[in-house]
Amino acid sequence: MLAHPRHWPLLALLFAPGIAAAGDFVPPEVQFSLQHLKTEERARAARALGPLEQLPRYLVQLEVEPDARAVKGHLRVEWSVRGRPLDAIPLRLTPNAFAPRMSLSEVTVNGKPVKPQRPEDGLYLLPLAEPLAPGSSVVVELDLEGRVPRAQPGTASLLGALGASGGGNSEAGDYGAFSATEDFMSLVGVVPRVPPLDASGTPWGGPTGVGDLALYEPANVLANVIVPSGWKAHVTGVAIGEVPQKNGRVRYSFAAGAVRDFPVFASRGYESATATVNGVSVESHFAARDAQVGRRVLKYASDALSEFERRLGPLPFKNFRVVEAPLSGGAGGMEFPGLVTVGTSLYRGAADPAGALEGLPGMGQMQGLLEAMGGDAAPLGQLGKVLERTLEFTVAHEVAHQYFAGLVGSDPINAPVVDESLAQYTALLYMEWKHGRAVAEQMRQEALVSAYHMLRLSGGKDAPADRPTSGFEDPLQYGALVYGKAPLLHHYSRKLIGDEAFFKGMRSYVDTYRFKWTCGECFTQELAKASPANARELERLRVRWWKEAHGDEDLGEPSLGALMGGGGQMDPETLKLMEELMPGLMKGLQP
Repeated sequence: MLAHPRHWPLLALLFAPGIAAAGDFVPPEVQFSLQHLKTEERARAARALGPLEQLPRYLVQLEVEPDARAVKGHLRVEWSVRGRPLDAIPLRLTPNAFAPRMSLSEVTVNGKPVKPQRPEDGLYLLPLAEPLAPGSSVVVELDLEGRVPRAQPGTASLLGALGASGGGNSEAGDYGAFSATEDFMSLVGVVPRVPPLDASGTPWGGPTGVGDLALYEPANVLANVIVPSGWKAHVTGVAIGEVPQKNGRVRYSFAAGAVRDFPVFASRGYESATATVNGVSVESHFAARDAQVGRRVLKYASDALSEFERRLGPLPFKNFRVVEAPLSGGAGGMEFPGLVTVGTSLYRGAADPAGALEGLPGMGQMQGLLEAMGGDAAPLGQLGKVLERTLEFTVAHEVAHQYFAGLVGSDPINAPVVDESLAQYTALLYMEWKHGRAVAEQMRQEALVSAYHMLRLSGGKDAPADRPTSGFEDPLQYGALVYGKAPLLHHYSRKLIGDEAFFKGMRSYVDTYRFKWTCGECFTQELAKASPANARELERLRVRWWKEAHGDEDLGEPSLGALMGGGGQMDPETLKLMEELMPGLMKGLQP
């Protein structure tokens, strides 16, 4: 049985060394959180957000029991009302958006017990006896407890992670964000958060089963995470303690400042490698069997961060972590402020391309045929190169998310195209800066254009990309339009105004909306400021690529030859074989 966490001393966090002196009084717990920010970034954050000690404050206590796939804890939230009076405090608990996985109890608001209302799955309203006026402070405390579902089977193989291995998880919808294996606990969303509110005081929408889960106002966080001996906790923020407990467990303590989310993970048998980029400690955490790939991931993350800091400005945090995780549902990675995950399937696929084919019905015979073709130009040899490029591109994409929407905030549910298209195109820019234009163009075809062609070959329809996640027919259409077609707006905007104006506008966009919320037109508007003569044409491009549906006209009629990079590296017999395989492949990938 888990020990009740309410009695864990929050003050235990306050006995670690390293608290910086403050001129004006700043609560000690806030000083801890601010250690997460680079010294020069604190003033910059304060200019955007106001006094950092007035940000929402989350004090988190968690105990993780992997054998039981259980988690239990206590949360204290200190939050100020803004904008308009509120008669209830909203809390978003994303694991419950898809199934009743967690429960809340002993809920109080300003010390008074309340009974949470549940207007929708994953959203709780804590009613107030009297409305709170803007500027009022409120303290919420609660206990939480949950059981974590098993991860989907086969997530270590690429096709298994896509759902092609059979035995799909009936609770799919969060890409494995809240799931467990024997050696990994993914607890994304375990900490309830106050969601952003629109002008009417209505909470922003929650996850729909397609796309990202949530994003929040910047907040300060202090957390204790207790795990069994032999396990490690991976959390956003600066590590401020690792203390053995009397019961054979270990308490990990973290502090995070001005973060829009706070993911929690625990692993067993993981190794790590570190590097330093412009004062940022970059960490790669990976399963021991994936050590070689994990070290390459560290290099890719470090290289991407170096390129992005040079062109987009500094990352505000002192720490950045990449954690291998058993993702599912086709997700290659997931992004959070100061921490990202990359799917185990990509690690294993890069190490063993043939293993990436595991899990697809009838693929055994196909794999033998491909291997028999031999030579580096054979499909398996090409697959290995594609998977390594995909791994590097995915890491760069997740690092780019530190800027879009980790730093420049946007609504991932109602406007996913805003941050995803920029993260995708920025990853493409990284490939260009690091490997040259020829490699970037190859990646543009593989990751963007081919995603759209795959949709069309499978019978999917083109549609406007700028829509809520609930507006897409399925994850395949979402991926093809948001990750494939929509980023090409930035490609053609750059061609229109030239590199100098494009990169000037891109940097201005980050500087202008740093720690703030952006809008669907904001990036185009910054480009227009950098190139006023092209303002009207830039807006026309935005409407064409995001608001309208011209995919077949702009990207060409879909064909398997185009999907395979023009078919130029495959002989006619191989191309014919792949054409015959395609219907079964697409059928196997259906959930």
